[in-house]
Amino acid sequence: MKFKIPIFDIKNLNFSVKGQKVLSNISLEIFSSEYIAIIGPNGGGKTTLIRMLLGLEKPTSGEIKIFGKKLNDFKEWYKIGFVPQRASHVDSSFPATVLDIVKMGRSSQKTIFSSFGEQDRALVHDAMVKMDVLDLKDKMIGTLSGGQRQRVMIARALASKPEILILDEPNTGVDMASQKRFYALLRTLNQEEKITIVFITHDVGVIADDIARLFTINQKAIICNNPKQTLSCEEMSTLYGIDAHLLHNHKHEH
Repeated sequence: MKFKIPIFDIKNLNFSVKGQKVLSNISLEIFSSEYIAIIGPNGGGKTTLIRMLLGLEKPTSGEIKIFGKKLNDFKEWYKIGFVPQRASHVDSSFPATVLDIVKMGRSSQKTIFSSFGEQDRALVHDAMVKMDVLDLKDKMIGTLSGGQRQRVMIARALASKPEILILDEPNTGVDMASQKRFYALLRTLNQEEKITIVFITHDVGVIADDIARLFTINQKAIICNNPKQTLSCEEMSTLYGIDAHLLHNHKHEH
């Protein structure tokens, strides 16, 4: 019997665009301190699902509750940190330092009359330390490498002190060394900081070793509590259109 209220409680979610079904009858729960990956083919509805969880898209039918509240009644968005797709891609001429970018993470809890106080400075400092970008604080964001910008964007999300961190294909355009560091940072945030992690990825070679649950999204959802088993099952072959054993045998070195 479950007594915990899920962070996200999704029931019978459907989403269509111009009569074309994008998501069909999605039901799932995400609980505190979980570490979850979402995978699936391009166009399968992964990003659309995330956008609905963030209130950026409205479902055609179904229900989403966040921390026990209906989506329309939920106001505490600072509890949810979000790193969007291609977040590490920044115009090289963008006039902002790393510190400026991370400070933006505090804006969700500010009004136009609020000042940037001591607690804000402490949370921004702590977020930069966790993401190992404090030494870059005075650098212009456009001068950094893709991996460095990736960590800055996660620090910005962490500055709001979220209970859950959602990342949409955060490794796009990031080199392999930075990807390995990224996964190590995610594990630390989940295991030591107890932050719930949900991320969309195409790196199916790493997820079985690291995550607790796996959601595969291709219009419909398959929820798996044993990712290694799922990576070798027939559903994966159907989902990606390739032999599942190729996914299962791929090894990710930490």
